[in-house]
Amino acid sequence: MDRVWKRLLAIVAVAGIVGVAGSGMAADTSRWSYAGANGPAKWAKLEKDFAACALGKTQSPIDIPDAEARKGDLPPLLFDYRPSPLRIVDNGHTIQVNYAPGSTISVAGKRYELVEFHFHKPSEEKISGKAHDMEAHLVHKGSDGKFAVVAVLLDAGKENALIKALWANLPQTKDKENAVDAVKVNALDLLPRDKGYYTFAGSLTTPPCSEAVTWFVLKTPMPISADEIARFSRSYPMNARPVQELNGRDIQATR
Repeated sequence: MDRVWKRLLAIVAVAGIVGVAGSGMAADTSRWSYAGANGPAKWAKLEKDFAACALGKTQSPIDIPDAEARKGDLPPLLFDYRPSPLRIVDNGHTIQVNYAPGSTISVAGKRYELVEFHFHKPSEEKISGKAHDMEAHLVHKGSDGKFAVVAVLLDAGKENALIKALWANLPQTKDKENAVDAVKVNALDLLPRDKGYYTFAGSLTTPPCSEAVTWFVLKTPMPISADEIARFSRSYPMNARPVQELNGRDIQATR
């Protein structure tokens, strides 16, 4: 198991979606930012491999027009998440949890393995123009190498026990993973009871902005305490890419 775990961490380090990149090439995380001279409007010019940030036609995040989404009987999202020893890192752009192998989602017979999850403030996705206080992205990889992201909207409310445990074990140094074997986390604790969702073709929301990413945005937000939001904000007061053009893409939704 140690060998498998180390191999997965090596893949994560090389791949890069705020740790994992769909292109399979590492992004220079020291250069790009969410504001200023290296902000989102400039990402495509920072590296040749970032060209999709400007040229892509299915970029994420988006403002989901609920009234225009095609609603129907979509296949359910089936979650098979297991507890994972805590592996948490502050990568300079967000707080990320690297997940042990063996946890998956399945939809319409296709399975993806959970690789990591991380956070944005405010939410990157909007629903009919409405942003939420924060958002969690649960990043999964299929056997074909393509990614699927489950997005969970987070709003101020009651304390979230999982996030409380994460914040209690934040690394003291950026880009240095904090391994806490005594603490087990389960990504199921980030999910609402109602798993209704929107789905569409999108991209990574960070450089290199690679496309061919399948998005599942859960409709029901989860609560997170005001103190937990404030704690994240001390490190990242704003780490959300602006919404991108829809370019006529098909957006589907559960009824």
